[in-house]
Amino acid sequence: MNTTFRRLLINTLVANVTTTFLSFAFAFWVYLVTRSVLAASVVTGVSMLIGSVAGTVFGAVVDAHRKKTAMALSSSITGVAFALAGVLYVVAGRELTNWHTVWFWAFTLLIVVGSTAGTLRSIALSTAVTLLVPEDRRDKANGLVGTVNGVAFLITSVLSGLAIGFVGMGGTIAIAMMFTGAVLIHLLFAIHIDEPRPEHHERVRIEVRTAWQTMRGVPGLLPLVLFSTFNNLIMGVFMALMDPYGLNLFSVQSWGFVLGFTSIGFIAGGALVARFGLGRSPLRLLLLANVAIAIVGLGTAVREWQALLVLGMFGFMLVIPVAEAAEQTILQRMVPFEKQGRVFGFAQSIETASTPIAAFAIGPAAQFLLIPYMNSSAGRTTFGWLLGDGQARGIALAFVVGSLLMLIVVLSAFLSAAYRRLNLSYAAAEPLPA
Repeated sequence: MNTTFRRLLINTLVANVTTTFLSFAFAFWVYLVTRSVLAASVVTGVSMLIGSVAGTVFGAVVDAHRKKTAMALSSSITGVAFALAGVLYVVAGRELTNWHTVWFWAFTLLIVVGSTAGTLRSIALSTAVTLLVPEDRRDKANGLVGTVNGVAFLITSVLSGLAIGFVGMGGTIAIAMMFTGAVLIHLLFAIHIDEPRPEHHERVRIEVRTAWQTMRGVPGLLPLVLFSTFNNLIMGVFMALMDPYGLNLFSVQSWGFVLGFTSIGFIAGGALVARFGLGRSPLRLLLLANVAIAIVGLGTAVREWQALLVLGMFGFMLVIPVAEAAEQTILQRMVPFEKQGRVFGFAQSIETASTPIAAFAIGPAAQFLLIPYMNSSAGRTTFGWLLGDGQARGIALAFVVGSLLMLIVVLSAFLSAAYRRLNLSYAAAEPLPA
């Protein structure tokens, strides 16, 4: 890997640490000040919804500008949003702890917008892999990106829990603002990417049409995106409920350490891809990774044990970077470079559109149906043999149902014609030059 790419990875590491640090801390803070699964899931759903809508727009921005410019814009949006959130935190004070007030949701919107702006950088980085790395090394470069994301997850998981526990939300925002500024300065003055100015496009609607036509032009690529969309629907259940589940078993400081420890699995998964690549069929590996995720989800929920949750989350983290690297490698080979930003962004918008739906649906379902049911004698009699006893058995039931649905769909995908078509298309595709 060349020097520019390595510097870009370091810059991205600090940027991801910063945005994820505040995002995680905010998620912890919301549940702790409201003690409401519904509030936590709605906030998660809002975040996912904004991320889904932003993906297509960010993809158009990446294709219409140099990659460094797109990354600088990402950090600038993050810095401004976090600064405004800090001002609101000082002005509104205790009003922010009531999730029924407009102050709470204005604060939420600023944190979410600042964190979501990191997606613009992620899309630009994915296209920068194509720009800076030879085709035969791109799977390993994607593994390095996964490792960087894992390191960021480890650092932020530990620090965000400690930050909320010891310096509060105000101090956490101040720290995030400081590092966002440092990232932008380093990007502007220490990194140079040799890239010609791309042709500008005037209308986002045309970008969507181009991305759609490009995906439809590759046999099996659109079904792959739809498959990922369904998986994200199921993953939305886990994303909305995992923090409430974990905070029932651990203190906020300990939960941060749990997330930090289990993120070592994310680092290890990315490192394995960086070392060994993805083999001749990234698509097959992608499906196998999703089988493993479904099995892990089933096993983690069967008992309310701290050790079981930690082990299951470690396994989940180990597999995620393999799946992400596989999908990125397929797109980087099959999609022309000048259209990759739009395709990456549009694919992300489609794939993540289902996640907020799950988050908005599962929050009320868990709060008003599943948790009361599993706390009743009928629920314990019906599912006690499977899920055991505990305070979060209603959430565990949601995990089990979601994991079973994912397993059924993934196993069916192995038998589909779309799977065979995309495998053949990938093998026959001419590698795109770096």
